[in-house]
Amino acid sequence: MLDARFVRENLDAVKQAMASRGCEWDFDAFSRLDEERRELIGQIEALQARRNEASKQIGELMKSGQRDEAETRKAEVREVNEGISAIDAHLAQVDEDVCRLLLTIPNIPDASVPVGADESENVEVRRWGTPREFAFEPKAHWDLGPELGVIDFEAGVKLAKSRFVVLGKHGARLNRALINFMLDTHAERGYTEWSVPALANAETLTGTGQLPKFEDDLFKTSEGLYLIPTAEVQLTNLHRDDMLEAADLPLYYCAYTPCFREEAGAAGRDTRGMIRVHQFDKVEMVKFATPETSYAELEGMVVDAGNIMELLGLPYRVITLCTGDMGFSAAKTYDLEVWLPSYGAYKEISSCSDCTDFQARRASIKYRGGEFKGSRFVHTLNGSGLAVGRCLVAVLENYQQADGSVIVPEVLRPYMGGLEVITADS
Repeated sequence: MLDARFVRENLDAVKQAMASRGCEWDFDAFSRLDEERRELIGQIEALQARRNEASKQIGELMKSGQRDEAETRKAEVREVNEGISAIDAHLAQVDEDVCRLLLTIPNIPDASVPVGADESENVEVRRWGTPREFAFEPKAHWDLGPELGVIDFEAGVKLAKSRFVVLGKHGARLNRALINFMLDTHAERGYTEWSVPALANAETLTGTGQLPKFEDDLFKTSEGLYLIPTAEVQLTNLHRDDMLEAADLPLYYCAYTPCFREEAGAAGRDTRGMIRVHQFDKVEMVKFATPETSYAELEGMVVDAGNIMELLGLPYRVITLCTGDMGFSAAKTYDLEVWLPSYGAYKEISSCSDCTDFQARRASIKYRGGEFKGSRFVHTLNGSGLAVGRCLVAVLENYQQADGSVIVPEVLRPYMGGLEVITADS
């Protein structure tokens, strides 16, 4: 959430920032509400001055014995107080309207973010590893998985509907192995593991920016709770309304959760396989940092996400998202994309973002201490570490053999009971 005063005092810069995002926002409505707010404040101040003067006169009149005149002034004060109360109520409604409007404007991109309209204008930063050259025609995971008995798409449709999958045999165990491997690896790098609910209330989702703007992308229960689209929602809101201490920052958190998305805006995209599904597993990283260190912490988070793929031996690249492709709450985002032979291309497996104080302002997460007086909003960061289903797909496709088997990456074997190769018969 942007600060109303900042928007008011930097209106042209905010308009330019929104234009770079390709975002339309009702600046006219904001200006009208802001002007109305200033007028109401002026009326309240004028009435308060009138009340103070009348109150002062009451004391003087009482001292001089002019009780009738004093009672007249008291009646005037009561009338003024009623007027102030009425305007206060109007002002509260205007403030609520301003807040509701501000909840719909995205974060301002950092100056280092490339300006662009869509994903075609994202900028590649670096690559790690070399895509494997196969001596045979590699299979896509939507063929390889069913042949090995590790992925069952038909069962997913039978039990739920399309874009749900069932993992069986060594597929289920590989999925669990990846989750445990990711959590253990992040713990070694200083992240505290949490276990959080898969359902969240509206206030929680408002705090991280999914509501009110993206309600159509969420699954909602009859009780008014929502299935979470990412553990970022819960991990960030662990400190909603909290006052943190500067000496404790930065905080590193991680969690595994199932995640749920309607994919309302993704019709026709990646309809085959496990790349875009309604339910998926993910290990999420979240950081709470000071404004002075948050962008350095973002770079570190990208390294932490990349470390998982490097240990798995999966080629990947890092790209900086342009202004038109960034998420709603982000000020800067790096995507990490893993190489998938089925696409002959890199596909997103992690997105790491610095949200600056955008989420902290919505969720009221502040800190105190250090070299300043009072309190400030923390900076929040989040990143996938990693999307488990896409990682499973990458392992299957990149480690497949000519006979249809799949080699288990060495770092996963302790989590797989020592299994080295997945075959249809194993």
